[in-house]
Amino acid sequence: MKDPYEVIVSLLRTEKGSSLLLLNKYLFEVNRSVNKLQIKKAIEEIYKVKVKSVNVLMVRGKKRRLRYKTGKTPDWKKAVVTLKEGEKIEVT
Repeated sequence: MKDPYEVIVSLLRTEKGSSLLLLNKYLFEVNRSVNKLQIKKAIEEIYKVKVKSVNVLMVRGKKRRLRYKTGKTPDWKKAVVTLKEGEKIEVT
């Protein structure tokens, strides 16, 4: 199994993520090669909480242009983690 800190890249602090906190859901950017079970184990090990469910989606990179060249930002994977009742991750 991978190291939990290699699985979870970062906790996403977005407007949508802030509204999901009321539903006990948290957004994470995760490594592209991991699956739901690895994400669940990593969150439980890092934050010492019980995970109810994990939803995963791939986010496509956006097209960008710099002067005369066109390019694309990298694709990345996002996980929406729902915690069990009474569990909480301290977001500072």
